[in-house]
Amino acid sequence: MRIALAGAGAFGEKHLDGLKNIDGVTVTSIIGRELEATKKVAEKYGIGHVTTDLNETLARDDVDAVILCTPTQMHAAQAIACMDAGKHVEVEIPLADSWKDAQAVLAKQQETGLVCMVGHTRRFNPSHQFVHNRIQAGEFNVQQMDVQTYFFRRKNINAKGEARSWTDHLLWHHAAHTVDLFAYQAGKIVSAHALQGPIHPELGIAMDMSIQLKSETGAICTLSLSFNNDGPLGTFFRYIGDTDTYIARYDDLVNGKEEPIDLAGVAVSNNGIELQDREFISAIREGRDPNSSVAKVFDCYRVLGELETQLG
Repeated sequence: MRIALAGAGAFGEKHLDGLKNIDGVTVTSIIGRELEATKKVAEKYGIGHVTTDLNETLARDDVDAVILCTPTQMHAAQAIACMDAGKHVEVEIPLADSWKDAQAVLAKQQETGLVCMVGHTRRFNPSHQFVHNRIQAGEFNVQQMDVQTYFFRRKNINAKGEARSWTDHLLWHHAAHTVDLFAYQAGKIVSAHALQGPIHPELGIAMDMSIQLKSETGAICTLSLSFNNDGPLGTFFRYIGDTDTYIARYDDLVNGKEEPIDLAGVAVSNNGIELQDREFISAIREGRDPNSSVAKVFDCYRVLGELETQLG
């Protein structure tokens, strides 16, 4: 399996680290915005072809699939371009930053029949897999999820603290993780409401947001998001269920009393990004629809579109 990676930033390197652990996978091309910086990443990971032009890579015959870790605003058009070139594609979350563009990506996947997967990593983190397995076994049902997604990001910087060329978004990017996960764990979302705080004068986005969701099972979710929080970074999920309470922090899980849950054996790795990439590769090899395919996460973008309309 010969992979190209577009987007050589902080998240791109997370994928390169994960791909190293998957048998039979070679990264043959890397695409970045700045050539010299991208060359340094290529040298670090032993990647032979470097470019700033995605189309140059798509024209190569040593690329079977592409992983897109590019700015949010490029995701939909680039995913469509990959499929038009006959390449399978894994596009990092979010699939798009509009409901219309999300619909266009699904239509292209259905037209081509290629694997198009979206990086909804929470479906793959062992912590959330453990909870999902208990739900599927009938041992646990979500009554409420309380989620905090917090960053301190008053400037355009990435996860490594480096300058970013594009503006992140609480709704279309960070809320997408929780909206999809809640539906994955508790059923289709039938009601959604949102409020946002003041718009940042330079970044042009809301820095604080509150979202409330209800699923068809009657479960509810409260999601608080902020780029203003001066404290621990990341997303923290509290599952309140009919039999237990769990708190998930990325790949770690504790119960409501902060006692660690043993996740040994839940998956072949404890790295959610690696597990996500393993699913992408496996789905291509087996000719099947992956978990977090564009079709399976599509309803998340319907909800985000409705919330955007509410926020005006």
